[in-house]
Amino acid sequence: MPRQLDLIKKPDLVVVPEAGQTEPRFWVRRLVIWQEPGKVLRDIPLRPGLNIVWSPDGIDPSEPDGVATIGHGSGKTLFCRLLRYCLGEDRFAPKEQRDLIGETFINGIVGAEVILNGNCWAIVRSLGANKMHDAVLNGDLDALASSQSQSTKIDAFLDAVESSIITSAVSSLIPKLKEGQRGWPIALAWLTRDQECRFNDVLGWRSSESDSDSLVRSFSASETLDALRAFLKAITAEENALRAEIASLSEEKRAVEQESNHKAWAAEKAKARLIKELKLPDGVVADGDMAIDVLRKAAEDKLAEAAKVPSGNEPTDIDAARSELDAAEDEKRKLSEELVSIDAQVPIIQRLISNIDGEVSALSYREVEAKSAVCTSGDPSVDKILSENCKRLRNAPSAADIEKERQAKEGDLTKEKELLSGLKVRLNEIKPLQAVAIQKYERIRSRLFSLEASRDARETQWYIARRLLDDAVRFGDWQQQHNEAVETVRGLTKTLDDKREKANLLRDKQAKVFYSLTEKFDPIVRRLLGGEAEGKVILDGKGLHVTINKGGNRSTAAIDSLKVLSFDISALCLSIEGKTCAPAFLLHDSPREADLGESIYHELFRLIRSLEDVNGSPLFQYIVTTTSNPPAEFQKAPWVCLKLMGTPAEGRLLQRDL
Repeated sequence: MPRQLDLIKKPDLVVVPEAGQTEPRFWVRRLVIWQEPGKVLRDIPLRPGLNIVWSPDGIDPSEPDGVATIGHGSGKTLFCRLLRYCLGEDRFAPKEQRDLIGETFINGIVGAEVILNGNCWAIVRSLGANKMHDAVLNGDLDALASSQSQSTKIDAFLDAVESSIITSAVSSLIPKLKEGQRGWPIALAWLTRDQECRFNDVLGWRSSESDSDSLVRSFSASETLDALRAFLKAITAEENALRAEIASLSEEKRAVEQESNHKAWAAEKAKARLIKELKLPDGVVADGDMAIDVLRKAAEDKLAEAAKVPSGNEPTDIDAARSELDAAEDEKRKLSEELVSIDAQVPIIQRLISNIDGEVSALSYREVEAKSAVCTSGDPSVDKILSENCKRLRNAPSAADIEKERQAKEGDLTKEKELLSGLKVRLNEIKPLQAVAIQKYERIRSRLFSLEASRDARETQWYIARRLLDDAVRFGDWQQQHNEAVETVRGLTKTLDDKREKANLLRDKQAKVFYSLTEKFDPIVRRLLGGEAEGKVILDGKGLHVTINKGGNRSTAAIDSLKVLSFDISALCLSIEGKTCAPAFLLHDSPREADLGESIYHELFRLIRSLEDVNGSPLFQYIVTTTSNPPAEFQKAPWVCLKLMGTPAEGRLLQRDL
């Protein structure tokens, strides 16, 4: 069947510039690299419109002798990073490359002349050890690099961009930005995508591989989309506040659901334990709230049974048994102490008897000796003995005194023997008494332990029953809390649904922005791919959808790259018309990825070139680096602003190997 002719001609790309503009509101006029102050390494002029940094790979068609060159490793990405550095990014290369450049160019400087609303900002930043990060409005770049000009810090330039192009109102709509933080670094991440992102995703702006310090690296896809919408004027403060409220309510709902699930789990676990310990038959306990009363009643019955008063006066019996045990223990102790005392006295008395017995024998001998005493001087005269030589005899005790002493010792000996005999008699009496006392003590103690064990068993049953009742009450509380949480979740769900519907309505009001994007995107896609192609940009509740249809929805690596390029150029067109809060500025680093056809790639250059004539003079700046050959007509000035080579070293951006 022949294909029906498309009678409705689709419109071509139409760009209506913002009234009163004669040049881009933001563009870079010059990028300069100094090996050291006063010694220029590169001085690269730039212009509004198309600027090509070209590093031919293979045969250079612009050279008459057809010399083969290597395009890779020439410094194209470093050029982009240095330009981003001058525009406010914190780092100009991955760490290893920064260290090499810093060691090679200890006093190196990079600078740029940036035109902002017709005024030139001179900006210089250090590459090496010195810490020069300065900016001067209407200043002389060369004088600033030589420290011959009064300067302010680069923050002055960043504040100027923020206030005149981005605006604080837009920055307040960007996620994760705290009060006082600038939105310009986020916009810069979009307008100067990392080459490492490979142009794979419209929302892919900064790659971890590039080692940039951009806050965008921590953004989720939805947060990056919100930032993009803010720059495209496709989100309002009301919607932003509503979405923040939705996020807060969603988090609250998640927390309540988690708590509800925990209470339900705890209640179910308590219920199973109560059924088991109360020995309730299967089927008696129903599910949900109906189980509360059944379990509580069963626990109350068990507690009442455990609390019944046992027969007899149990507390009195235990108290009496304790008194008896104390008395028996006292009796046992006294007998034990007396036995120990006797055991200690017996050997002492036995030694004393032996000593006294020896003294009695000695006294008996002395007594006999005293009664038969003779003079040892050889003179029988008593008077002479007494008066002259026998003083020893005169001082010696008499036989009567010795007898008296002996009789006293014999009396002591008799007493000690009687005491020893009495102790031995008592010792024989104590041992059976002690055995009886021990038996009595053990019997009473055993009876007391039995009484206490019986009491403790009853108390344990009571405490178990009391715990079961507490568990039953707790089960009811958990079940009730679960029910309340379910109601809270139900209310939050309804509130969230209402607010999401309102947010969707607010989002749908911004559909005209994406319709305007599609009005640019579709003709751009058709110009690059042919008249049968169709491109759309749609925002819905699931996110941003950028599609290219040519004989079906296309999604290949090359088409995905083309989507990103076409989207960025569409947004550039809207910026030319003054419909965004981003400058009409783009920096694309080597966008020919994933086998993007040469004819399509060349048409991209022609498309950008055609935008230069929209107002008679370019109202945008598009900087692109490439190893692929641009169309022949663009392989010269003014479009080629810098030509690099991978070899020899002098052809590289920094003119040397690092």
